Amino acid sequence: MRLIPAIDLRAGRCVRLLHGDFEAETRYPTDPETLLVKYRSCGADWLHIVDLDGARDGTLQNRSIIMQLAAQKTMKLQVGGGLRNTAALAQMLDAGVARVVVGSAALYKIEQVQAWLMHFGPQRLTLAFDVSIDDNGLPRVMTHGWQRQSEYSLWRAVDTYAHCGLKHVLCTDVGRDGALIGPNIDLYAEGVRRYPDIEWQASGGIRNAHDLHALNATGAAAAISGKALLEDLIPFEELQPFLPNA
Repeated sequence: MRLIPAIDLRAGRCVRLLHGDFEAETRYPTDPETLLVKYRSCGADWLHIVDLDGARDGTLQNRSIIMQLAAQKTMKLQVGGGLRNTAALAQMLDAGVARVVVGSAALYKIEQVQAWLMHFGPQRLTLAFDVSIDDNGLPRVMTHGWQRQSEYSLWRAVDTYAHCGLKHVLCTDVGRDGALIGPNIDLYAEGVRRYPDIEWQASGGIRNAHDLHALNATGAAAAISGKALLEDLIPFEELQPFLPNA
């Protein structure tokens, strides 16, 4: 399993949100380029970047920062946030971003996203599904900034793209995101069991190396970590098994 550090950008700053709440923001003094250099020197080969402004209101103020990082070609970038049309996806990919992340469009613009998978190729798109666990234990995809539970289960959402060669799925348990309470191990184990050909990216709750080893045991392809790495909560030597160039 590969560990992928995450950077969330808001107004050009590196931040973290608790449960996706813009009113529960922690700002970090380190700039994005310094973090990229830090994570690369630790041995990470991918960096996950979320443009929070783009995700919320479609503004482009973080776009230039992302494109500058991509132009360095020192790490592979996976970028999401506000990529809602073909031109936006193409712009990022043409700028050197390795993979783009499609979120809410995967639920509401199904035919369009299916066309993107066919046009750009499944290796260059990650579909992101943010879920909460309902009273019956079913992971349901959240919408409207994680405020509403949709009628779609995670499994129904993934099934929609099975015939398009879907390869990468990023799944976040919103109840754990930014909370450092541990990832939802059962969720990712079930995802791998149901769809063994999909490379699952686990996000939300990672706090220590034990969590990384538990996720690795599920068969997940990658773990996305933001806060634990930003705050240096996991010793470098415990991260090394999950960093390809360490």
